[in-house]
Amino acid sequence: MPTIIEKDQGIFEKDFGEMGISTEYAEITSGADQTQALASGDVQVLYAVGATSVILSAANGADIKVLNMYSRSPKAFCMYSKDESLTTPESLKGKTIAGPAGTNLHELLVSYLAQAGMSIDDVNYVSMSIPDAKAGLDGGSVDAALLAGAVAYNADKQGYHKVTDGEGLIKAIIAVATTQKFYDEHPEVIAQLEKSQQEIADFMKENPDETMSIVAKELDLDEEAVREMYDYYDFSLNISEDDIGGFQKTADFMLESGMIDEALDVNSLFIK
Repeated sequence: MPTIIEKDQGIFEKDFGEMGISTEYAEITSGADQTQALASGDVQVLYAVGATSVILSAANGADIKVLNMYSRSPKAFCMYSKDESLTTPESLKGKTIAGPAGTNLHELLVSYLAQAGMSIDDVNYVSMSIPDAKAGLDGGSVDAALLAGAVAYNADKQGYHKVTDGEGLIKAIIAVATTQKFYDEHPEVIAQLEKSQQEIADFMKENPDETMSIVAKELDLDEEAVREMYDYYDFSLNISEDDIGGFQKTADFMLESGMIDEALDVNSLFIK
C-alpha cells in the first residue's frame, strides 16, 4: 500500500527531483535477488524487504542495514492448496510446495513444519516468485503455494484451502534497508527518504477513502477487499523493541533450522 500510494502521488520523484536526483524503480520480488542487487550496488535502497532476507544477507557478510520499518503482517502471509486434506504439518510430507526462498514465506513454511518436528527436507520445496507459485497452484504443478498480500486474498476468494497463515508462527516484518556505506556517504538522501516516507504515511492517514480507491484500482480489487486486508497490516515506520525482538526471534529460528550457520545479534543490523 505505501508503495502504491508513493508511485500514484509521485512522492519520491517529486521530493528527490527537487534535489536533482532521478528515481528509478527495480521491481524485485525475490528476497535473495533484492539483497544481491543491494550488495552489487545496482540499487541503493530496498523499499520493502523481509527480515529473513536481511538476516540471511548479513549472515553472509553483506553490508546491509535496516533504516526503518515498512510493515508487519503475519496474517497476510499464507500457504494455500486445492487439497483440503492438508491440515497439519505431517500432511505436507512429500508434497511439492512453492514460494520465494529467503523470505518471510520461506520462514513460515519452516516454522509450520517445525511444529511437528519436521524440516524443509521433508517436503519438495521449490523456490519461485509469488505469482509463479500461484500459477503453479492454479495449474496443478504444485500441491501448495506460499502466498502473501493481494495474491493470497485472491486465492482465498477462489475457494482455495488455507493450510495456515503466519499468525503465531512468524512476525512477518518487512523493513526498509540500505547499506552503512550509502548511509554514511549520502546522509542528505537518507534524510529525504525518511521525510518522504512520512509524507506517504500522512497521505494514507489523512486520505483514507482516496487511499483505498487508489490501491483497489492498482490491485484490481474492490475497495471492500482492500479495507479487509488493510486490517492485517501495521505500517508504522518507527523501529520498536518488539520489532527488534522479532528480528532476533527470526535470526534464532534461522540458526536452529540451518538457514544461517552462526548466531547473529540483530542489533548489528540497524544503522549506527
